Amino acid sequence: MSYIIVRIRGPVGVRRDINYTLNLLHLPRKFHATIVPQNESFKGMIQKVKDYVIWGPADPDLVKKLLLARGRLRGDKPVSEEYLLEKTGLKSLDEVAEALSSGRLTLKEIDGLKPVFRLHPPRGGFKHSTKKSVGMGGELGFREDIASIVERML
Repeated sequence: MSYIIVRIRGPVGVRRDINYTLNLLHLPRKFHATIVPQNESFKGMIQKVKDYVIWGPADPDLVKKLLLARGRLRGDKPVSEEYLLEKTGLKSLDEVAEALSSGRLTLKEIDGLKPVFRLHPPRGGFKHSTKKSVGMGGELGFREDIASIVERML
């Protein structure tokens, strides 16, 4: 299982240790997203930056859309289906998306692929405050419905 993490708060007033963790997660700027496997190391990192990001389960369909719409190679070239199949050795784009969402494959293992997706602000804006957690009626934190937000950001 993997998580999609999206940074939705900017750099002003961020503590140095939290900023360092965000950079380790490849989230240096607002509206950057990445896919990370669900393990103890990443869970700890996510817990540390929970006041700056939203995260949720990586659905294979959403991963596929992210790769094709916002995936970039070195030199800021768009990612093609042929490139992904060649570098991963898998038979279809659906298999690549499934491997990424299940955690069997990471973005780092695909040679030449940048481990970050640069997204737009969501169409229609955020529905709640970006300074409060989901439990307090805001946007931050773990969300089962992360696909609805990320699709509006593509």
